[in-house]
Amino acid sequence: MKIELDLVEPVDSASSDELAKIILARLGLVPRKKDALAKFHKLLIELYERKKLANRDRKPELAVMTVEEMGLQAGIKRQTMYDHLNRWLILNVLKKTSFVSDGKIITGYELNGANMEAAFKKAEYAIQNHLATTFDIVHQFQNELKKDKLRADDRPYKPGESQNTDDITVDNDDGGTLAEENQRGDENV
Repeated sequence: MKIELDLVEPVDSASSDELAKIILARLGLVPRKKDALAKFHKLLIELYERKKLANRDRKPELAVMTVEEMGLQAGIKRQTMYDHLNRWLILNVLKKTSFVSDGKIITGYELNGANMEAAFKKAEYAIQNHLATTFDIVHQFQNELKKDKLRADDRPYKPGESQNTDDITVDNDDGGTLAEENQRGDENV
């Protein structure tokens, strides 16, 4: 999973289109290429409107959009939409749905919740779970570093061998080094 969160803040007089763009940018759901033409903010608004209509009319199939319809709404080709769809699914903003229409099984995607807020709450949970797992790994990493340090400190000391892994050599006044002087001192004991 590769999530690229963008720090974009809305201005006070932002329109619904601008707010949709900001939401998508903050969650990393915008195209990553600079010259991309996809208008995902329009797709998000259409998904919301369809979900609202489906809830009002109690017809859940109205909320579902096929990939072709999603691509048309975003102004991109079907295959390009498939490429971008994965990020929406990883964050749980959309869910895959199938229904029967005129004897055919139609597979499409809809907002993953009763409204837009519920769908993005699921994205929040996905990101929080990812961060929680990351912190568990950081904790494990820190413990392993401590164990490695303790193992290194528990090894018996042998003359001529440095106890730490960092050999620091400092020239002293008689032309030798501090490390050589320490070895001579150990031999005289």
